[in-house]
Amino acid sequence: MWPCLKLRRLEERLQSISTFERPKVALEQYVTPPHLGCHVLHTMQSQYGDVAGKAVADLGCGCGALSIGAAVLDAAVVVGFEVDADALDVFRENVEDQGVSNVDAVQCDVNRMPDRSSAVALFYVGCTVWFRFHKQFDTVVMNPPFGTKHNEGIDMKFLQVALRLSNNVVYSLHKTSTRSHVLKVAESLCAKGEVLAELRYDLPSTFKFHKKKSVDIQVDFFRFQIL
Repeated sequence: MWPCLKLRRLEERLQSISTFERPKVALEQYVTPPHLGCHVLHTMQSQYGDVAGKAVADLGCGCGALSIGAAVLDAAVVVGFEVDADALDVFRENVEDQGVSNVDAVQCDVNRMPDRSSAVALFYVGCTVWFRFHKQFDTVVMNPPFGTKHNEGIDMKFLQVALRLSNNVVYSLHKTSTRSHVLKVAESLCAKGEVLAELRYDLPSTFKFHKKKSVDIQVDFFRFQIL
């Protein structure tokens, strides 16, 4: 066991973080529930020691809940990666409001990460963001888009990018129904996936086409160890 802030105190911090003002359906911008986010971060630190003193990346950071939570758990440095400028505006406001100084953010698109894995390839295609951060993080955490019919496979693209950013371990959430596929993809990317917990993601009504007040989605909390 590693030293860690109490779960209740961590959840209190995450509950005070502002969320999307106008979430975008194309980006699947759903808020990570504070109770779920704090359990993810608390497990990462208390069970594995993968936050305190580590360089942490938050891929698809949105408004910054996981980034700020990692900072609260004494990460050495945290960098959030996000494509949406509006979300990053809220992210920066949250960082200032929460008084954490070791958090930064980069605007970028995971879909611009090339398929070839070598650093040379990353440089020559002009993807300077990915080249700069290739294998620069001890830990990557993410709650990626699950992938709608118009965005199929985006969760696996996130996993591919996360494994290139990390030199050690990746933590991620994926729909339980896709477990076998996720494990196969991880293996093909030279990582060993382990399901740490089966969680219930309470997805609130966010967009006009949602007919129910909320929907529970079964999700797996994964730890991917790079081989």
